[in-house]
Amino acid sequence: EEQVVESGGGLVQPVRSLRLSCVASGFTFGTYHIFWPRQPPCQVFEWVLTISQYGRYKRYADSLRGRFTASRDNALNTAYLQMDSLEPEDTAVYYCVASRILRLDTPPRTDPDNYWGQGTQVTVSS
Repeated sequence: EEQVVESGGGLVQPVRSLRLSCVASGFTFGTYHIFWPRQPPCQVFEWVLTISQYGRYKRYADSLRGRFTASRDNALNTAYLQMDSLEPEDTAVYYCVASRILRLDTPPRTDPDNYWGQGTQVTVSS
């Protein structure tokens, strides 16, 4: 069964850092692009970033202002999201999504060929 599992969320103070991990199983991780959408409280999904199959191509939402960094280790079937200088506005459930189609928005959750994790909560508060 294809699966992605996020971890690393939690409660963090503003300006601190947090690193999320996404571990994949059941499919060939290195042939999929990885996306990190987020859903703030009572809001729609927001695309955060795209990292291509081998990590050579990365694109981030302009609103992040360079504070987030994506990486991946295909040998470990794992993707990472390093979040620095966190702000209360970054509070959201963060999801990891694997998809074969390279795009600069959130892959549809209804497409069975896109693999979504269950999400991990990140709360930025003093």
